[in-house]
Amino acid sequence: MSDAAQPTAAEVRAAAEAVKTALDRHLAAVERRTGEDDPAVYEAFNELAAAAEVYDELLYDRYDEVTPFEIPGAEDSLPPYEGPEEPNALSVLIRRDYAVAEPQRLLAQAQRVEAADEENGGAGISGTVHGALGILFGEFEADEIASRHKEFGLEEGDSTLWVLAADEPADAGEWLEAPFDQADPQRVVCRFDVSAVFDELEDGDEDLEDDIEDGIEDVIEDDDLEPLDADR
Repeated sequence: MSDAAQPTAAEVRAAAEAVKTALDRHLAAVERRTGEDDPAVYEAFNELAAAAEVYDELLYDRYDEVTPFEIPGAEDSLPPYEGPEEPNALSVLIRRDYAVAEPQRLLAQAQRVEAADEENGGAGISGTVHGALGILFGEFEADEIASRHKEFGLEEGDSTLWVLAADEPADAGEWLEAPFDQADPQRVVCRFDVSAVFDELEDGDEDLEDDIEDGIEDVIEDDDLEPLDADR
């Protein structure tokens, strides 16, 4: 970027003031929250995210400096809930990722199951990884595999659980051909995510706090400003 195209110091200062104003509005919206999915809080969050992004960009363009926090944009969060206020049914969608860390352990566990099954004994389908996975996931509930994954030679990756509200229970067999096509984000009542990324961010917080000014430290550590993640 040329010097002529750089933002002025006044523009950077104005952007910083806009962030402060957005922070105050967000806190006020949180204090007046009328429910878990209050649209005023969602709107204030997005305004704060937009103001922080503008300030971050101007600060970098003018001073080649960055902020120590990042607010996820609207594309990284769920839209406002627009499902029924009193759901008559719900769907629970779960995704868990695993890496096959120890194939031999996986095969050995599948062979034990196969050997104990008189009908499948000697079929030999446990001799391949995909065959072993089919045996184990057919024998054990998904939650049991999650709790015993190391025994099966698996390594946990990211996981997420979405609870979606519905007007009425689905008819039997209605969605089996495409079970995840109707996962409408606007009907998500709540979601729970597990990722190693979160652990890495927490581990980096102490190092970050040693290097930043006290005023910024207070912003990062304020419980009311939980969306501000120190990942830079």
